[in-house]
Amino acid sequence: MRTRVAIIGAGPAGLLLSQLLHDRGIDAVLLEARDRAYCEGRQRAGMLEQATVDVLREAGAANRLDREGLVHHGIHLRFAGRDRHIDFPSRTGGRSVTVYGQTEIVKDLIAKRVAEGARMYFDAPVTAIEGIDGDAPRVRFLRDGVEEVLECDLVAGCDGFHGVSRGAIPADVLKIHERVHPFAWLGILADVAPSTDDLIYAYNERGFALHSMRSRAVSRLYLQVDPDADLADWPDERIWAELRERLALPGWTLDEGPIRERSITPMRSFVAEPMSFGRLFLAGDAAHIVPPTGAKGLNLAMADVRVLARACEEFFLAGSRAGLDGYSDACLRRVWRAEQFSYWMTTLLHARGDADAFERRCQEAQLAYLADSDAAMATLAENYVGYTWAD
Repeated sequence: MRTRVAIIGAGPAGLLLSQLLHDRGIDAVLLEARDRAYCEGRQRAGMLEQATVDVLREAGAANRLDREGLVHHGIHLRFAGRDRHIDFPSRTGGRSVTVYGQTEIVKDLIAKRVAEGARMYFDAPVTAIEGIDGDAPRVRFLRDGVEEVLECDLVAGCDGFHGVSRGAIPADVLKIHERVHPFAWLGILADVAPSTDDLIYAYNERGFALHSMRSRAVSRLYLQVDPDADLADWPDERIWAELRERLALPGWTLDEGPIRERSITPMRSFVAEPMSFGRLFLAGDAAHIVPPTGAKGLNLAMADVRVLARACEEFFLAGSRAGLDGYSDACLRRVWRAEQFSYWMTTLLHARGDADAFERRCQEAQLAYLADSDAAMATLAENYVGYTWAD
């Protein structure tokens, strides 16, 4: 089997790259280890920067997003009995964010690629990536239990943190930066209308809480828990009681409903440098992980593949390697900006069990400054809505 670009992974990054390359007339084959139902059922974040919405529209994959996505013009910062709404458009030249589940993006992109006859193979785990330091890479994969070889010019590793792509870069070339945070998030999906217009980020001595949503009828909520927390110790009653306590505000009520899904997610910051080696290019979680506090993970993945699609266009249609050679540096500038913002939001809003009274008071003072300073709110708003492609 032969193609120009071998794409490993059918998450948002791999699917969007497949679409963008197709739109540029560049042949690609997408390989995914899991089945289609699994890919379309994975629950992940869904806070989209304007630039992400723009690239999905560019790809012709935003019809349902434009109908069903929930535009948000700010967030509520809640602490010490206070609630400060931080307005985004007035502080960012009119930019906002949109809530639309990653699961729905995957469904939309798969449907579009299938309708256009894309070569996508599910249940096709990659077993080896070879020859990336030469001109003719090969990707070995299994289909129906039989090994096949995909010959290509470039390999795009969009297969997530636990995928095989990153491991194909020699250990003496790859540099890993990592921070494992001393807390996790217990997230629930509940069949109840959101109790808020915009997201609520709440700091409480008992721990952080976040009130988000998936639609006008489904709420997404999170609680800070210990990394070794067991879901069995968190029945519905305890979850709702803790959410009420941490989100409490005089005159405000948290509506409750049946919990459809629940999970515990560890918190880590992770960056692999460089994001390319030879003919292999990493994108999304294969190269970087951010704590979800800053809502950057999905947006970084979409930014990566937009850069990579343009670099491929230069390479295949104009004969220039400039975009490919500059891919890693171009992406990492955005990645480290997002890492810093996500780390700042995480340390600002989470309660640390090992913090002493001095550190807690400093944290409270920083929250108060953010709530009272136009300059500080503008900094948060600018980072939260994300940068434009020109930036």
